[in-house]
This record gives sequence, structure tokens and C-alpha cells, in this order.
Amino acid sequence: MSKIFVFIFSIFILTSLSSSAAVYKGQRVFVKHCVVCHKNGQQFIASKTKLEWENIMNKKGEILAQIHINSKTEEAKSSKDYFKTKKYYKKSKHLKQFLMEYSKDSGKVPACN
Repeated sequence: MSKIFVFIFSIFILTSLSSSAAVYKGQRVFVKHCVVCHKNGQQFIASKTKLEWENIMNKKGEILAQIHINSKTEEAKSSKDYFKTKKYYKKSKHLKQFLMEYSKDSGKVPACN
């Protein structure tokens, strides 16, 4: 009986850890896909509060995707394809965590490296 409990508990712990968002993964997404247009990333991230970023990133970042897809600016043209992919929606939880971690009201500054 105790072996079954340990086994089930281990599976629960492992699945809960892998499904949570990671700030470092969100930073990787930001550097790879967002810095191209938002060159001064620190000022861009710190332009909104945690609540504002949370509202933008709700529903797997659908609002952020729509902002970029509907944008008429030249810079946004290169990112439109990315915001339509499953890859974006899969990684949006990490991006959300990163944006909220370094928002205007967090008092933190992301490292550049």
C-alpha cells in the first residue's frame, strides 16, 4: 500500500513541476522573438504593471497575439507568423511569467545575459 502511495505522490509532484511556468524560459522567448522589435526590452517590460501584463497575457496570450497580428507597423510584420503558431501559445505561459516578474511594480530588472 505504501509503495502505491509513494508512486502516485511522485507522479503528482513531477507533473505539477513540469506544468508550471518558468521565468528563464519566458526570458528566452522574449530575447528570441521580441527583442527584434522591442530593442530596449527593460523599458518595454517595465512600461506595464503586473495586472496590465496579466490582462494582456490571459487566454494564452491571445490579446498580445492580436495586437501584433493587427498591427500596421513595419516592425510587427516579421512577428505576425510567430504569433499565429502553436509554439507561441504553448510558450505564452512562460512569457507571461517573465513579463510579470519584471513589470513596473515588481522592482526587479532582468539580466541581459
